[in-house]
Amino acid sequence: MLDATRLRTPCLFDKIVSADEAATLITDGMNVGVSGFTPSGYPKKTTLALAKAIKDGKKCRINIWSGASVGPEIEEALAEVSGISGRMPYYAASNKTLSRQINTGSVTYIDQHLSHFAQQIDYGFYGDVDVAIVEAAAINADGSIVLGPGVGNTPMLVKHAKKIIVEVNTSIPLTLEGMHDIYICSKPPERTEIPIYHVGDRIGSPYVSCGLDRITCIVESDIVDHVRNLSAPDDTSKKIAANLVDFLEHEQRHGRLPQQMLPLQSGVGSIANAVLMGLAESKFDNLTMYSEILQDSVFKLIKCGKVTQASGCAFTPSPTVWEMYKEDPELYRNRIVLRPLDISNNPEVIRRLGVISMNTPLEFDIYGQANSTHVMGNRMMNGIGGSGDYMRNGYLTIFSTPSTAKGGNISSVVPMVSHADHTEHDTMVFITEQGVADIRGLSPLKGEMAAHAYEYQTDIEKGKRTVIGVNKFADNKAVKTNDVITADLSVAERQIARVNEMKAHRDQHAVDASLKALKEAANGEANLMPYLIDAVKTYATLGEICGVLREVFGEYQQGGNLF
Repeated sequence: MLDATRLRTPCLFDKIVSADEAATLITDGMNVGVSGFTPSGYPKKTTLALAKAIKDGKKCRINIWSGASVGPEIEEALAEVSGISGRMPYYAASNKTLSRQINTGSVTYIDQHLSHFAQQIDYGFYGDVDVAIVEAAAINADGSIVLGPGVGNTPMLVKHAKKIIVEVNTSIPLTLEGMHDIYICSKPPERTEIPIYHVGDRIGSPYVSCGLDRITCIVESDIVDHVRNLSAPDDTSKKIAANLVDFLEHEQRHGRLPQQMLPLQSGVGSIANAVLMGLAESKFDNLTMYSEILQDSVFKLIKCGKVTQASGCAFTPSPTVWEMYKEDPELYRNRIVLRPLDISNNPEVIRRLGVISMNTPLEFDIYGQANSTHVMGNRMMNGIGGSGDYMRNGYLTIFSTPSTAKGGNISSVVPMVSHADHTEHDTMVFITEQGVADIRGLSPLKGEMAAHAYEYQTDIEKGKRTVIGVNKFADNKAVKTNDVITADLSVAERQIARVNEMKAHRDQHAVDASLKALKEAANGEANLMPYLIDAVKTYATLGEICGVLREVFGEYQQGGNLF
């Protein structure tokens, strides 16, 4: 039940409506902004009511704008009734119906670097924010909004919204108040630097500015965020974490990292969470984080004293996190700062602080490219998220992933990625459970050769690859330098004789016909394989077949030098 602790001036109670009434404010074709970031701090009741109204016959398809992915009460509920027309700037594959509609083209999806979206709304690039739906812990007497665990793009959506629906959620602890630091950049040419010089610096307000007159209505809610506990680290994740720690220690020993570790950033998901948790057993102390989403491991690292300050745009409110938070709210409130997404992911701040960026790709290749979004190059798995913001601007950029997926049936390390979100210009280090690949200062060609040579040598040393005379059947006897191998020219003479004999007895008419058919096919767009097989069956030689193809396609000539 809403009371004065949540609605802090009497006139706010006059704005309370049902979710069904609030949903009537949303009509076909609108751009609707929603609060939160990942399934954290997002509204639920109004969109569920809208989905029900659409199912009952209301004609309404909307464009959803957010911070990142949101919960099923928005994306799944509306997708299931075909209520979503467009989606920006991110979605996650966990919302299956929306994922399917994006990949079949029935929903228009625009994938973006997350730091870009708020400022582009501010510039008016995408049109009006017709309605903003904001989940809040409370509303102050001046109309400013106390947010929950997710900030995302909420401040910018509220700034530009024509109508604002506030869902005040009584399940959100009021002890979160004061954790937020809301700052909105000015537009060019008035923009100045963002004055964050340390992870814990506070530069804005604990509240989202709004105003009583701009709040259209208030909906009471008590639905908790749809978040599960992340899976415990497995052996593979632990090995990746150990390799990460070894690498960071190596960088310190060589003077490329200061002894007091620079701020860390970690991506989303079980792998990223498990890898970050590996720092609990490391020698590193007084760690700080300047990241996007703060997952379970961050709370555990704060609790055990490893992390002293963490900045993000949201934290993942899993059951484990809420249990830890409620045990000691002051501990986490004093160490966590929640900022707008365009500040948490801002390239300027990431570079100034020297953030060490750690993210997880779907796959990466031997040229140093990484794919974060597409399966087999054509099916969107999820958006690029904030990985590009951090990987293009971090002091040190690390991609970590298991070397295989799907139970070991698919390699995550490929000759060339099927879709490149991060080119070799943005990547520095790759870590799997097998080891570390540091490609800094390597050209793509050298990187490929180095990766192959390293893998080849490691396999020899570990006995995975047998090399006679090196790691097996080695007699350690000196090689006689006067032993010279000479070619037996009679072998070539016998082979030439065999070819001439075969040509003398084959059906030359059939050979000529098959080669003519191959040439005609090569001049068109037909599949050449059947024609090649027919030519071989007539005993056409490899030289004759290649000669025909050379007539049609020409002969490859290498261009200039590589360097």
